[in-house]
Amino acid sequence: MKKVLYIIAIGILLGGASCKDWLELPSEKDFDSSTIFEDVGKVEMAVLGAYTSTFNAELFYQFGMGTDECFSTEGETNSKNQVSNYVYNPATSPSSTYTTMYAGVEQANVLIKNIPFMTGISDAEKAKLDMLLGEAYAIRAMNMLNVVRYFGDVPYPRIPVVDMPSFSSSRVSRDTILDGCVDDLQQAIALLPWKGESGMPVERLSKNAAYGLLARVALYAAGYSLRWDLQSYSPATVQLGRRAKGQRIRQLYEIARDACKAVVDRGENDLIDYETIFRDLVNGRYNKESMFEYGQKGGDRNEARIGYTNGIFAHTNSFYNKSQPAMAVLPTYYFEFEDGDSRRDVAIASYAISASSLHEMNTYASNTIGKFRVNWKGDVGVSAAQRDINWIHLRYADVLLMYAEAENELSNGPTPVAKEMLEKVRLRAFKNDRTKIGPTPASYAAFRDAIIQERKLELGFEGWRRTDLIRWGILYEKLTATKQEIIDLANRTGKYAQVDRFRAYRKTDAKTFNDPTVALSFVSLKDAPTPAERTALEAQGYTLLDMYSGNSAFFANAFTADATWVKNIFRGLEKNKVELFPLSTTTIDANPGLRGQQHPLY
Repeated sequence: MKKVLYIIAIGILLGGASCKDWLELPSEKDFDSSTIFEDVGKVEMAVLGAYTSTFNAELFYQFGMGTDECFSTEGETNSKNQVSNYVYNPATSPSSTYTTMYAGVEQANVLIKNIPFMTGISDAEKAKLDMLLGEAYAIRAMNMLNVVRYFGDVPYPRIPVVDMPSFSSSRVSRDTILDGCVDDLQQAIALLPWKGESGMPVERLSKNAAYGLLARVALYAAGYSLRWDLQSYSPATVQLGRRAKGQRIRQLYEIARDACKAVVDRGENDLIDYETIFRDLVNGRYNKESMFEYGQKGGDRNEARIGYTNGIFAHTNSFYNKSQPAMAVLPTYYFEFEDGDSRRDVAIASYAISASSLHEMNTYASNTIGKFRVNWKGDVGVSAAQRDINWIHLRYADVLLMYAEAENELSNGPTPVAKEMLEKVRLRAFKNDRTKIGPTPASYAAFRDAIIQERKLELGFEGWRRTDLIRWGILYEKLTATKQEIIDLANRTGKYAQVDRFRAYRKTDAKTFNDPTVALSFVSLKDAPTPAERTALEAQGYTLLDMYSGNSAFFANAFTADATWVKNIFRGLEKNKVELFPLSTTTIDANPGLRGQQHPLY
């Protein structure tokens, strides 16, 4: 039985190893379970196989919605819409990320167990094996973080399944798991080379990336999460809280700070022009800002639909072929950006591509995610849903903001370093015009709020907002306030009283790859134009658009306070309950150790 399981584990390692982004792989007939750990090249193939289990589309799709950035445009009976609006139960709880992450953990466990015992290795091969072992440690930590941030206390396998005394595993405290992830990443840092020394592509982990991941794990480990008593599973014990030991929380902030400092001090990474980050991304070009990406290339490893589900709308008959997003930008998100912030029109695609290949302006409710635009590519990709667009796991700007956050937490207020890190990110956003970034907050609370807002603007739609709000302990409060803001914008009241009711714009051609268009120029109209004004605008080639109408190529639903999609947004939100998913029924049925250990409020 154990031999069979070992062969299965090896099959998992090799079966996923087709990351053609960085190399062609030999035929699977070249491998067998008895020889893989006798050859460094075969071990590398196994490590590459583990990378394929470090990402799942749920992470940006279902889990990327239901925030103060993004909402689902699918019907209310659709499972994605329900997850994004906090409507779920054990029968409907998402499980793909859970399953994928544990597959990666098993792959990493097999590697971590066997690599140190390889013999007959040259000095050059030893350095390569150290790197491969470091990658395995980092993959295990990264995957466990993804499970913990959505499911809380979960099984925590640190040895291959074949070596376990039984095939049953119960929940383990997330504090224990995240502390283990910290240890794994510290091991990885000791083993991995710096990016500049390795010659490896950005789809492979480096010391730089491991430091960034360590900071991320440490901040989650120090933050809030939904907890309950793991002995009684009593519903009365469910609450949002932090780990009990304050000294350990401080140590975790120190770990996060020091990890970020190491990346900054190394000097290999840097901020680049914001638009260029994502033009490079969709075209497979590397730069100093992107620190770690999940590779998507060709027909075999292109399943995430990046740029299709979370991109700009393009009609089937357009020059770019079909792009059909199921995610839209919350109307209020557009107005979060200050005047002159170059990130707004990059992050938000305020136009769609029509059947006649024209740029057509979106209404407030039909703006889509702009970071993964198919019209910015230099080619069409493999197919409409396979555009060869990588997913960014980690950017340098994230490291700077984590550095600032950790400094503020450790000193109960922003240090000069904290202010410098935040200002670097803001200066880039405003094209280095210091007069536009405003004063940097000086108190702990104000600086914390600034970090919360800046991460929203800088990292929008990159998959971290939902669980960031949870680790800050403010998910319910932030989304409750956001829903009221959506209603206020729909009614044009409060701070939205003077927003444009209409905009006039000129349609332009969208018939070229590497489309230079970021946003369309427009004429602001606070109210409906007079007949004479309308005639004059049309004579100049303008198209008039009611920004609250359902007249849009994508998500053609009117934006009113009594619209169904407005009334029902975040409809399942319930504090101290929905911050974690229940385990799916099939997950518990497959693991006897989890029986009786369901989320107590489900």
